[in-house]
Amino acid sequence: MTTIKRKKGFWLSIVASLAVFVVIQFLITGGILNSFYVNTLFFMAINIILAVSLHLIIGITGQFSIGHAGFLAVGAYASAIITMKMQMPFSVALLVGGLTAAIAGLIIGIPSLRLKGDYLAIATLGFGEIVRIMLLNVEYVGGASGMQVSHLTTWPWVFTFLLITLIVIVNFTNSTHGRACISIREDEIAADAMGINTTYYKVIAFAIGAFFAGVAGGLYAHNFYIIQPTNFGFLKSFDILIFVVLGGLGSMSGSVIAAILLTIVSTFLQEYPETRMIIYSLVLVVMMLYRPQGLMGTKELTSFFKRQRAVEGGAENDKHTVA
Repeated sequence: MTTIKRKKGFWLSIVASLAVFVVIQFLITGGILNSFYVNTLFFMAINIILAVSLHLIIGITGQFSIGHAGFLAVGAYASAIITMKMQMPFSVALLVGGLTAAIAGLIIGIPSLRLKGDYLAIATLGFGEIVRIMLLNVEYVGGASGMQVSHLTTWPWVFTFLLITLIVIVNFTNSTHGRACISIREDEIAADAMGINTTYYKVIAFAIGAFFAGVAGGLYAHNFYIIQPTNFGFLKSFDILIFVVLGGLGSMSGSVIAAILLTIVSTFLQEYPETRMIIYSLVLVVMMLYRPQGLMGTKELTSFFKRQRAVEGGAENDKHTVA
C-alpha cells in the first residue's frame, strides 16, 4: 500500500511539473511574459539548481563549502568553449560543463575533504579564488575582458535540467547513500565507527553537487551574451550559501523557497546593489536571532502534506468510531 501511494505521489508530481512547464511555455511563446520576466524566471531556476546542489554538500553531508562559484565558473566556461570554440551542440556543452565541474570537485575534494569545519571552508574558498584568477589570465577565454557567448538557454532546457536536478538529489537523499551522508552530518566519528567510508561519501556528494553547479554554469553562461571572471567571485558563493542557510540546513524545500524569494528581491533591487546587500545582511541577522534553523529547518513540504493527510485520516476514523 505504501508503494502504491509513493508511485501515485511521484506521478502526481510529474503531471504537476508538466502542467507548470506547459503554462509557462505558453506565456513565453504568446508574448505575455516580456524579456525581463523571462530572464528573471531563468535566473530563478538556475539559482534553484545551485541552491539544491549546495544543499547536498552542506545540508545533507554537513560539509561547509564556500567555493561553489568556482564550480559555476568551470561549468560556464567549459560549456562556452564547447559551443563557441568547438561549435558543438548545446546539449553536449551542458554535459561537458557538468562533467568538468565534477572533475574539479574530485580534484579539490579528494585532498581537502579530510578537513573539517573552518579548514574545509578556507580550502574551498581558495579553490574558488584560484579558478577566478586563472580565468582572468587565460587569453583563450578572453581573460579579464570576458568571453562572448551565444544566447542558447531556453525555457525547455532550463526546466528539464531543473527537474533532473531535483529528482536526482531527492532520490540520492532517500537512498542508502543519502542516509550515509546524513549520518556523516550528524556525527562523523560515529558514522566512521559504524563502518561508513566517510571520505568516500563526502567526495561523492561533493562531485554530484559540483556536477549540477557546472550544468547551472552552462545555463547561466548561455543566458547572457558575455561572461566574465568577475561574475564568479566570492560574493557569488556567498549568495548561493545564503539560499541554503536561509531555507534551512537539511531542507531541500527550504533551499528552493529561499532561492525563489531572494532571486525576486535581487532582481528588483539590481539598480541598488548596496541596498540588496543590506537587505541580505538584515535577513540573516533576523533569521539567526529568531529562527536560527532557517525557514524550514530540516523539514520538507512533503512531510507537511503527509501530516495533514494523517490528521484528516485520523478525523475520518474518529467519525466512523463515533458512528
